[in-house]
Amino acid sequence: MLSSLELIKRYRAGDTNAADQPKWLTYIVSAEERIVNFERIQSIQELAQANPVLDYVERTLHILDGLALSFWKKDLLEEVLIWSEVAKGGTSRDRFMWQEAGIHLYAHNLGSAQLYKFDIGNPRDKSTVIHTLIYTHGLIGQTIRGEVPLKEHAPLIRLMKDSLLSADELRGLLLPLNQCIIAGVSEELWQSVRAQVESLIEQIVSDSLEKEPAIKERLARLRGNTIQKGENFDAEYGKLLDEVPVDALTAFLDGTTLWFVEAALQEFSLEQLVKVFLIIQVSSQTDSIQHISFEPLMNTMYYDYKGSKKVNVYKKRMIEKYLGELAWNDLMKEPLELSQRFNPDGKWGNAHLKHLIDRKPQLPDTLFFTFHFSPAAEKLIEFCVEAEKSPLYEKAVLLLFDLFELRRDAYDRFHNEEEYLATMNQTADYKKMMLDYVVGKRVVDIGPGGGVMLDLIEQYLPDKHPIGIDISSNVIEALERKKQLEGHRWDVMKGDALDLKLYVEPGTIGTVIFSSILHELYSYIPFGGKKFNHATVAAALRSAFDVLAPGGRIVIRDGIMTEPAEQKRTIRFLQEGAMAWLQRYAKDFAGRTIQYEVVAADEVIMPVNDAMEFLYTYTWGEEAYVHEVQEQFGYFTPSEFTAFILDTLGNGAKIVESKHFLQEGYTDALADKVRIMDQDGNVVPLPDSTCLIVIEK
Repeated sequence: MLSSLELIKRYRAGDTNAADQPKWLTYIVSAEERIVNFERIQSIQELAQANPVLDYVERTLHILDGLALSFWKKDLLEEVLIWSEVAKGGTSRDRFMWQEAGIHLYAHNLGSAQLYKFDIGNPRDKSTVIHTLIYTHGLIGQTIRGEVPLKEHAPLIRLMKDSLLSADELRGLLLPLNQCIIAGVSEELWQSVRAQVESLIEQIVSDSLEKEPAIKERLARLRGNTIQKGENFDAEYGKLLDEVPVDALTAFLDGTTLWFVEAALQEFSLEQLVKVFLIIQVSSQTDSIQHISFEPLMNTMYYDYKGSKKVNVYKKRMIEKYLGELAWNDLMKEPLELSQRFNPDGKWGNAHLKHLIDRKPQLPDTLFFTFHFSPAAEKLIEFCVEAEKSPLYEKAVLLLFDLFELRRDAYDRFHNEEEYLATMNQTADYKKMMLDYVVGKRVVDIGPGGGVMLDLIEQYLPDKHPIGIDISSNVIEALERKKQLEGHRWDVMKGDALDLKLYVEPGTIGTVIFSSILHELYSYIPFGGKKFNHATVAAALRSAFDVLAPGGRIVIRDGIMTEPAEQKRTIRFLQEGAMAWLQRYAKDFAGRTIQYEVVAADEVIMPVNDAMEFLYTYTWGEEAYVHEVQEQFGYFTPSEFTAFILDTLGNGAKIVESKHFLQEGYTDALADKVRIMDQDGNVVPLPDSTCLIVIEK
């Protein structure tokens, strides 16, 4: 076993004296700050109890220990690996002193090389090789990722020119070194990039580094993870070329090393990334800049949700608005003129958000970029995070939207959108019945959620062209990624269901589908300043009817109320705490007053439709409570719905199908929670929950 691994083993076993001997171990284990790339962790909370730097160094050493290398190579590479991460260590006092001494702690390869040199004095021969390998460690992987220009590998070529290493020796060191560095992150990652690593090493050892890649290739490398998640890079880059001369970034990117850029900005679009680069380029004198660090932005863009790392979607949405309001022609202006647009007095963007470019006197070659939120905005965002499992959540989000002047109906299930969309994709069997009523060539799915309806149309009706329209940015982004990854032919667009003619030409649509979405429009979208408004449903139906071709159809699958509405139901609770659940629900439900009469410790009498509204939420449980308490699933009885449709759409509309049924699953889900009885105490089945209505033009 390598001696360094023996030292780490002793330290982990409680022999703290082991850390008193070599400085590299002292630095790493004394780290009071957690300097880590957020791409590599699953939970931020883990950082409080772990030392990810020590863990990573130990993994790289174990990989080295298992390689079949000569003694001198293994000995030399061990020295490189134990020093390569030390700039991420040290106590707060150490780090302050290092910065005062000019140690670069933000480009950790450079800082680690400086600390190594500081420890051993002036390097010579073998020490020069080690120093250079520390200084350049990780840069091959970063070049593959688009973060580092080729010129940064020049020190390796200098080792050969100074006769410190032959080409074969340099090759024999670089390949295992990069294997340790990259496989230390992930063995799968190493296998996926090994060929690229070997190719770049050959360019280095043959002193034949090609010219820097074209701007498109550099940007594509920077978007590697995003492309893997489904970004259509070629299409997005093509749109950029229509808007701005992207080549203007060539000199800027060719001359700089980017730190934490993907971790900080991978959740943003390519257009937004390019705008950030242009802001930096024109807002600062970049001639002397070698390093651009996005670490401050990365550190503010994530938080923990249920033990997992989550992107801060609240901040993301506000930053997107900030960048969206910045016109391309503004970004192409001279720095002085542009700086007048970026000022703290609120003339540019929102007074609660601005970008921040920071320089540190002791690091003249480094620039730090982030977005700065006002104290009020930060507190409100914190409030949204804390309120995620509370009915206060919706109010908190609306306050945030008001603060940043976003539309109130731009509703996103911020904190659990992925889980929600996954749940939506499990409803294929329920939605499949709607396919029997689809007519025409072009089919619009309003509120496509996870895309299940679009997939069904594509699979079972191959002659149709499905189009999904949703107001939620989260939904559209997720569907665009799904389309790219899975090769679908359907289209999606961000749009307002109440004004479809802005997105599709009137008279051209065969079918408009409202699959469990009208009740959400009814519940969330204010019409005439009022939510829970039947006028919202009317506006949605008229909007859909206007874009239909003659013979076209509106297909509705949604909640239904029971009639006669005067019926009462007795609910006997079978689980402890259920009565408190009902009391809480009746207080929090936003749609209407929920009536109930307590007749026993575990029993209530309720109007049948109030009972069903409560049971829908009770079925979904605590995780969904924050959303379900804001939604009214049933808003018409069957006869009321029929009369409303005919009154809204007039004589040009004909109802060709109208039926209702109990959604499968409710009975089983509630079986061990409640007993439902009529007023005579007889156990009765649940009433119908869902309707299927087809309107023909």
